[in-house]
Amino acid sequence: MGTHETHSSEPEPLPLPVPVTPAGRAALDAIVGRPSTTLVALDFDGTLAPIVENPEDARAHPDAVPALTALAPKVAAVAVITGRPAEVAVRHGGFAGAEGLEHLSVLGHYGAERWDARTGALSAPPPHPGVAAVRAELPGVLAAAGDHPGVSVEEKGGRAVAVHTRRADDPRAAFEALRAPLGELAARHGLIVEPGRMVLELRPPGMDKGVALLEHVRETGARSVLYAGDDLGDLPAFAAVEKLRADGVPGLLVCSGSTEVGALAERADLVVDGPAGVVRLLRELAAQLG
Repeated sequence: MGTHETHSSEPEPLPLPVPVTPAGRAALDAIVGRPSTTLVALDFDGTLAPIVENPEDARAHPDAVPALTALAPKVAAVAVITGRPAEVAVRHGGFAGAEGLEHLSVLGHYGAERWDARTGALSAPPPHPGVAAVRAELPGVLAAAGDHPGVSVEEKGGRAVAVHTRRADDPRAAFEALRAPLGELAARHGLIVEPGRMVLELRPPGMDKGVALLEHVRETGARSVLYAGDDLGDLPAFAAVEKLRADGVPGLLVCSGSTEVGALAERADLVVDGPAGVVRLLRELAAQLG
């Protein structure tokens, strides 16, 4: 009687999604071809973490850290670039102490702060004095702008102030009604207003994700880049990747898709289904890299 011999093998990795642009396809080929010189950079809220009504309740997708720990050792570096304080993103992301994330940096407040997983050290310059002045005047400005129940204020470690309208009775109407008065308040104190998904953030000028991304590319010596984001605050990072492309550095632009922001999707090489789609892309990329 003959014997039947079986062989077990690892499942084949799923094929990566195909970018819709030639530049995106070339960048993905470069990333897969030489991952050890690739920087993977990601926004936090809306990209690694689902958007929630209360920002303090935001947490990374449950599969985000496992996907990052699978990918990070195979690339030059991983960076989370966020408008949040770095320490908050680290805590809400569950990044501290995760094995395999030694190459991770969290660039908080659009790069003004930095946390490195290898050392656990946090570095940050002194806050802009205009932020404290804006915070002191903000209640009066909000009251003068009309009755908008549900509007909330988020303090960002003394480095920025965010006004959220997502929980207002009419989120879009509140957002539009507050844009002008908050812009005037910011300008009086040398700040700017950064609009986002039902949020208006008052922060110092010169801080944006594009500047942070370009500095990190220079620091790491990356020769290809993947950047994933979901909101208007990610447009400077998209522009930075486009600049890198013009300089001969392949870059892949990924949009964590939503129904709230279309500007990123229009410029992206690849649109995925929110944070779950971003995590799936990271996991499939890690599998392709072996």
